Amino acid sequence: MKTSLNDEALAHCRATFAADPVARIARNAVAKTAIKAVALNRDAVARLTHTYSHHVKTGKSTAQNASGRCWMFAGLNLFRTQIAEKLGVEEFELSQNYLMFWDKLEKANYFLENILATLDEPVGSRLLDWLLASPLQDGGQWDMFAALVKKYGVVPKEAMPETESSSRSADMNALMTLKLRQAAAELRAAHATGASASALQAQKDALLPALYRMLATHLGEPPTEFLWQWRDKDKNFHRDGILTPEQFCKKYVTVELDELVCLIHCPQTTKSYNTPYTIAYLGNVIGGQPIQYLNVEMATLKAATQAMIQAGKPVWFGCDVGKQMDRDLGLMDLELFEYEPLYGTSLELGKAARLDYGQSLMTHAMVLTGVDIDEAGAPRKWRVENSWGDKGGDQGFMAMTDAWFDEYLYEVAVEKKYLPKELLALLEGPLVALDPWDPMGSLALASELL
Repeated sequence: MKTSLNDEALAHCRATFAADPVARIARNAVAKTAIKAVALNRDAVARLTHTYSHHVKTGKSTAQNASGRCWMFAGLNLFRTQIAEKLGVEEFELSQNYLMFWDKLEKANYFLENILATLDEPVGSRLLDWLLASPLQDGGQWDMFAALVKKYGVVPKEAMPETESSSRSADMNALMTLKLRQAAAELRAAHATGASASALQAQKDALLPALYRMLATHLGEPPTEFLWQWRDKDKNFHRDGILTPEQFCKKYVTVELDELVCLIHCPQTTKSYNTPYTIAYLGNVIGGQPIQYLNVEMATLKAATQAMIQAGKPVWFGCDVGKQMDRDLGLMDLELFEYEPLYGTSLELGKAARLDYGQSLMTHAMVLTGVDIDEAGAPRKWRVENSWGDKGGDQGFMAMTDAWFDEYLYEVAVEKKYLPKELLALLEGPLVALDPWDPMGSLALASELL
């Protein structure tokens, strides 16, 4: 039987609050000051420094600005240091706008193909609603990044620099989403009147030039070739001639994408460890690298990550960045904010329960570029290369405690050689398909800078 908030219950709440002086002090403080500033644990701030026993060489911080391209920035940041060394320059950055263009066009095509695959789904079904919710989001997963690089290569930032819309993508996304929903409605209407599969495919293909034009208007056209020349840190001039993006990638990118696999740590009761997963209806490049995860125990994921950093290699990862994190300080620590004493109640929820009940999911991708290892060989904290510019933390780099890693890090891309052969063999078998709305696919829905 349901109970209402009656006078007796409300009187008890008022009396309880009035009898607690800490509650009143907290109310007074939060009335004039942001809750995070009141709850900030100064002991945690003093304890978590930006020094590490193992440190991977990096460039300066990058800035995704008001866009959700964190996964793309993180992926390209894996390449740029070794390219800079190859070129003999201090700093180097690849064009995020170039990959953004192709990602958007590929996602538009992927969305329309999904519409053709679900023509008999009724309006209002959960699957159709999901597909229509964010047909051209900025976000993505590691395998989507790898698929783009394999198909289109990469170019230096100067070959396709940022535009207003690449840095602030909301208007472009909204207008292209309108076009794609219009296309979905037209395709489904044609299907309802009996159009053949070949006619519907032709109708879809006829939309691609309009989508290309919209993207070119906002982002510019991606180069098919460019003149590559530069001066090194000693002011010596170099010219490599006319290169295609694919040629540039093959010549200057040394990271072997086929040697990297995605591990996740997802302790939900609906999932099993040592099991390969994919996400239904999630991707960008039709026929490209599929979404593929191997769910493992945290100890396995962490050991591979630590081994890579100790070998001088950065690690791409996905996490729930907004939890127990201070952007200005650049700190990620489970003890960073003391909310429970302010409210006088527990706010504890385990990792599995946070995923099961919607309290946590992947929201951001970054790069691990350092680890601080204690005398026993265990990690204490991790250095994080972000893409929010250089204003917060250590000139844009963040410090993450190992405890935060355990609770809010969900995914890493690591080299196969750092994994046991019996685990790698699992990826050769069939993948278990997760629902499109599974929290392990949520990174692909990131839409803006936090």
